[in-house]
Amino acid sequence: MDSKRMGLIVALGAMFLAVAVDPVAAYNSTTDSLIRTLNSQLLYAAIPISILVEGILFYTVWKFRNNDDPKPTKENRRLEITWTVATAIVLLFVGVASYGVMANQYVTVTPKDTMNKEPNAVTVDVIGQRYFWTYNYPEHNITGSTDLYIPKDRPVYFNVTSTDWIHSFHVPKLGLKQDAIPGENNTIKTKVTKEGVYQVYCAEYCGSGHSVMLSKVHVVSNAKYEKWLKQQEKKNSGGSSSGNGGNNSSSSGGNNSTAGGNNSSSGNSTAGGNNSSA
Repeated sequence: MDSKRMGLIVALGAMFLAVAVDPVAAYNSTTDSLIRTLNSQLLYAAIPISILVEGILFYTVWKFRNNDDPKPTKENRRLEITWTVATAIVLLFVGVASYGVMANQYVTVTPKDTMNKEPNAVTVDVIGQRYFWTYNYPEHNITGSTDLYIPKDRPVYFNVTSTDWIHSFHVPKLGLKQDAIPGENNTIKTKVTKEGVYQVYCAEYCGSGHSVMLSKVHVVSNAKYEKWLKQQEKKNSGGSSSGNGGNNSSSSGGNNSTAGGNNSSSGNSTAGGNNSSA
């Protein structure tokens, strides 16, 4: 084997190994892992096919570069059967691999999945509006939170919607993206495997403030998550209690004032009128 051929093989092998290095450490969630693994599998299938096709193309161009009288290709049934079967195998591989990922509930959530949640699952309502995100935790009566906290290693369901027009809830490092559409509730699911802070973007242009429609996902341990929930529940209950007290005071004061006004009207004005008339 000559040195040029050896160099070509080594270069192609190095390129393949560089692409084939699977960044396992970069997986931050089950959704991210599924999507990236599928991308890698499709890439592994595409590289040899691309090399084969381009190799045949370069070989043909080089071999027939001086052919001034090209002839049409003769029918070759064996060749036609070969590339038809090879194409079918490739398409079958792509279809099976893609279905295994797209049908997974951590990538595509069905209504049946939302009806059969795991006992330790977390549910968060994600609400988009110009130009910020708010988060509700319906299981804990927490509403209007601008901080998104979720626990590590627990399934989380995000119910995404909008109050004005179309936005898109996008967390690239967790493999999450879902449109927020007014009047619709679109659900996505994930399980984050690494603690940290992840950036939330709006991936659908929504007006002049689109670029600042940002937020953070705080992934913490289960203990820290429970502590945060208690703090938020206490904050919400405290605000609700003081609000009720204010309403009672105002209502009571209003009623007394009205009663006083009635007494004054009936006791003074009417009586005065009678006395004067008498």
